[in-house]
Amino acid sequence: MPPSTIGGINLLPEREKRAMYSRYIPPAILEKFNIPPLTSAAGHNLLQFNFANGSPDVEIRLFHKLDFPDPVLYAHMTDTISGQIHILLYVLNDPESPRYDVDKMPDGSPTKFGILQRNIEAEKAALAGGQAPGQIRRGLRMLGQAIEKFEEFAIMLGHDMYFIEPLYYHNAILFERYGFTYQVGKRLMESIHAGFQPDGDLYALLDDKNPFRMKDAAESIRKRSWAIHDGILGEPFTNVTMYKRVGISAGLNTTKGMKW
Repeated sequence: MPPSTIGGINLLPEREKRAMYSRYIPPAILEKFNIPPLTSAAGHNLLQFNFANGSPDVEIRLFHKLDFPDPVLYAHMTDTISGQIHILLYVLNDPESPRYDVDKMPDGSPTKFGILQRNIEAEKAALAGGQAPGQIRRGLRMLGQAIEKFEEFAIMLGHDMYFIEPLYYHNAILFERYGFTYQVGKRLMESIHAGFQPDGDLYALLDDKNPFRMKDAAESIRKRSWAIHDGILGEPFTNVTMYKRVGISAGLNTTKGMKW
């Protein structure tokens, strides 16, 4: 029987661990960038891992070129206390798009995607360039394929559901649209939507003076997310956990009628 947890996979010999995690990579990404088979010698160094023997978590980075600074795919997964899979962070980068240094300060120190500290000038450029908070590059628009492949991975481990942690407001909305629902945070999401209505408390804080809090942010999921990242809630966007049952869409929508 194959392992049922990340910790179980990490107990396997190196070659078997790599082979199992390689099944998680969407083939569409490999095809788009002509990446050689990940189990081959040519593909070995493009797929990089951080996993300690028996550790309950793993970081996965897939590069399209060895000398490129950013992976096209980054994932950080861990086991929950009950042995379920929890995705802590998942990023798809288009390496052919412009880079915005929102992940680091001018001196090179990390920002943790703007959570620890903020590179305001880089964030202004990212906002103007059509990016959402935390995006260093445009996304690959392959989240649907990635979810399909991950669900195959979950089935292989014997799971019928899995959890994810949306780092930003817009992430939660995207996950809703791909069938996720909330373990924690639905009331917060509904209150945010209500707050951005014309008579809402958040709408009243939009003033057209701060580029992250323009009036039109009320009508845009992406710009709402920037306003939230800028602190309009009065507290960080945290304590939101979502889950999805394999092959089932929850059909949830907390932002009906909203455009991106």
